[in-house]
Amino acid sequence: MKVILKQDVKNIGRKGDVVEVAEGYARNFLLPRRLAVEATAGRVKDLEVQKQIAASKKEKELQEAKALAAKLEGRLVRFRTKTGESGKLFGSVTTKEIAETLVKDFGLNIDKRKLELQGPIKVVGTYQVVARLYPGVQSTFKVEVLPE
Repeated sequence: MKVILKQDVKNIGRKGDVVEVAEGYARNFLLPRRLAVEATAGRVKDLEVQKQIAASKKEKELQEAKALAAKLEGRLVRFRTKTGESGKLFGSVTTKEIAETLVKDFGLNIDKRKLELQGPIKVVGTYQVVARLYPGVQSTFKVEVLPE
């Protein structure tokens, strides 16, 4: 019996797969637990349409990430903070502050969780920041911390 999986099922397949299983397994296990539905022609066609929509959405997200990476590449973000005499900051510059400054200064809305620092920024200087915008799409820019 052919069924369309509604959830991942171990040793059978992943969500959205059309698989052939024993009729008893389908009727006694998969269908009552709502892990799958019977694969009719209409449902298979609907599944294909949903997969096309998901693929186009992924492609759109990828293009947007590439455009954002191009805008971000090579930018210099400056921070003026209070420092001690040795150049150490009172506190540190966080990814949240970097993301807020990108929105305020350049109009680039990037989630703080997508920004990657080598370590906390606690000393005056210039640092490289990597923005991982989408799987396979990343951009590098500089953050310069200056004394106030």
